[in-house]
Amino acid sequence: MHLPFAMPWNKTKPFWICAALFGLVFAVLFSVRLGLFKSLYVNPKTVSLAGINSLPAKDSWMNIFQNGRKIGSSHTTFSKTASGYRLYEKIHMRINTMGLVQDLRLNTGGRLNPDFTLSSFDFEISSDRFRFVVEGTISNDLLSIQTQSFGSKRKIDIELKERVYIIPGILKAVAASALVPGDEFAFQIFDPATMGREAVIVKVIGREEVLNQGIKKTATKLSLIFKGVTQLAWIDENGEVIKEKGFLGISLEKTTRDNALFGLPLEASQDLTTVASVPSNMLIDDAGKLTRLEVEIGGVKYDDIALHGGRQSLVDNVLTITIESLSNLASFAAENKSHEDRKEFLKPTPFVQSDHPKIRKLAQKIVSGNEVPLTKAVRLVDWVYKNIDKRPVLSLPDALSTLENRYG
Repeated sequence: MHLPFAMPWNKTKPFWICAALFGLVFAVLFSVRLGLFKSLYVNPKTVSLAGINSLPAKDSWMNIFQNGRKIGSSHTTFSKTASGYRLYEKIHMRINTMGLVQDLRLNTGGRLNPDFTLSSFDFEISSDRFRFVVEGTISNDLLSIQTQSFGSKRKIDIELKERVYIIPGILKAVAASALVPGDEFAFQIFDPATMGREAVIVKVIGREEVLNQGIKKTATKLSLIFKGVTQLAWIDENGEVIKEKGFLGISLEKTTRDNALFGLPLEASQDLTTVASVPSNMLIDDAGKLTRLEVEIGGVKYDDIALHGGRQSLVDNVLTITIESLSNLASFAAENKSHEDRKEFLKPTPFVQSDHPKIRKLAQKIVSGNEVPLTKAVRLVDWVYKNIDKRPVLSLPDALSTLENRYG
């Protein structure tokens, strides 16, 4: 990365790095649960129920590696039910972020229809003192979700225009289909980690010999593309995933239960902040005085990256970031936003429980009711900066959990 030009800009803060890191951590999980990029695909197929074969029950274990060191394991159970299938997946990883080692656990359960689309699910992510739970059920075209964090429950309804999958169910659907090299399949997934729906494209690459547990096996190689991030998977003749490979050196390999639980000593990953970072060719001595920053970026395809808009613009390969002016913000808010307009922006969300009694009580202590909105915002941001310890959290750190734990 080259910095050809720099003018005074606002001072950067470490917790911005932590926020970006959260996305990176999930991107390297074998299911590629989060991403930062967008891609377009042409005429992929959808899985047809008529072309799906029934799959037998499976109980599989995998070791998770990063550049040769074992950092975790996964356990997946799959069984047939009267109404379709039941899929349950448990993941445990030991992750190093900014020098802080944390154990990350993700549990995903899904009840699937005969075509492997989602009927209901439960999802839990936990690390250290953070734990977030999501449950969802689909009825007709409505997905009803309930989230839970620190005893606070919240319900959300999402209208669906088409049937959705969960990431672990996609490979099952593909494995049960006739796999022809060159075919591409399109899936709409619901991701509990982001509460969003996204497209996943699965491409059948071809047959390939893979060494697994000391034995050469013939497997079908697939690529999964989610928001521009590519993941590779190999499925054996029994429809079971025997190997997966992503970026940042993350890979998974099928193994036995004993080897997954009691095999090589579990190590922490390499520091993902270091592995994923792109070092600059220069240091900025007084970042607090910058008003604009220009960065030249190379080695990537710019068409697939969402970098243009808001405070930043991308022209050719130069990204320009400009600080906003706050000089007229107070008058703008007073003149252009009615009380009803402001209420719209204060509504609670699954991750910002703005109506929770603990959060409301604290907010009333920090600000005064007769202050203008800009003053209130400044006081709230100042309180968070002084009272919340800024360190990475490998979870879904919602507002209530962050307040209770006083870090995030």
